Amino acid sequence: MRVALLAGGTGAAKLAVGLQAELTPGDLSVITNTADDLDFWGLRVCPDTDAVLFRLAGIFNDEVGFGVAGETFNVHGQMRRLGEPDWFWLGDRDLAFHILRTAMLRREARLTETAIELARRLGLATKVLPMSDDEVRTIFETDEGRYDFQEYFVRKKLKPRLCGIELIGLEAAQPAPEALAAVEAADLVVVGPSNPLISIGPITALLGPAFRHDRTVAISPIVGGRALKGPTVEMMVALRGEATPSRVAEEYRRFAGGFVLDTLDEVQLPAIQALGYQVLVTDTVMDDVEGARRLAATILGSWG
Repeated sequence: MRVALLAGGTGAAKLAVGLQAELTPGDLSVITNTADDLDFWGLRVCPDTDAVLFRLAGIFNDEVGFGVAGETFNVHGQMRRLGEPDWFWLGDRDLAFHILRTAMLRREARLTETAIELARRLGLATKVLPMSDDEVRTIFETDEGRYDFQEYFVRKKLKPRLCGIELIGLEAAQPAPEALAAVEAADLVVVGPSNPLISIGPITALLGPAFRHDRTVAISPIVGGRALKGPTVEMMVALRGEATPSRVAEEYRRFAGGFVLDTLDEVQLPAIQALGYQVLVTDTVMDDVEGARRLAATILGSWG
């Protein structure tokens, strides 16, 4: 069974591990959000793509929530002493990936080719595919001005009040051929439990028209009124008026026919069914690899 998972952030990256364990090697493609990529110290950094690569390879740094396990920050400290910007943390092991990616880009490789090569060097059978080779950047409009993704999240720590989101470059961008092919060949497209507005939204804006409604299933990133990670609830309230699984389902109804709802939110089942969804109610919290594998097996069993 061929599966394409849409991933932005750590929640969907966890699910990628579970799906990889349940599927035949090579049958999983993970399409990553690139609208939060940035250039820092002259290097191209792709946080969502790297989170997936590192999770699948078993080297993700769970202690700090980003980068490579066993990380040190000697280069970061030295750059600070030299007066360079230090608000975005890049670990020493993490830097190797950004150096290699940037060198490939300078040799005119496409962004997709860099991700495929990094996955190969990590020994992965799973395909990790950026949504586009073209630059798309998330801009947050706030009461203090406009900020790009990482500035708002890391430098400003989400403190300015969010007023709107704009995707710069989206109109001119094209889906990466490999990502589009993965979606079109998939027996099932899974929308991971990531922020609908900033993690999934950029991917579906490019690739959504290629989804088959009856073979696309979305997982709620909100459980019991809270997001498992990140500011999903706060952003949904600010820009959509509420943060509930049913409001997330409304975001996805134009391209998804299936929805996965956590058991804590079963009261929302009738409202989501009224939107036309086939709904699976199950435990969606992935505390560890076994939890991710259990959720993956449940989804595959329901839509396989």
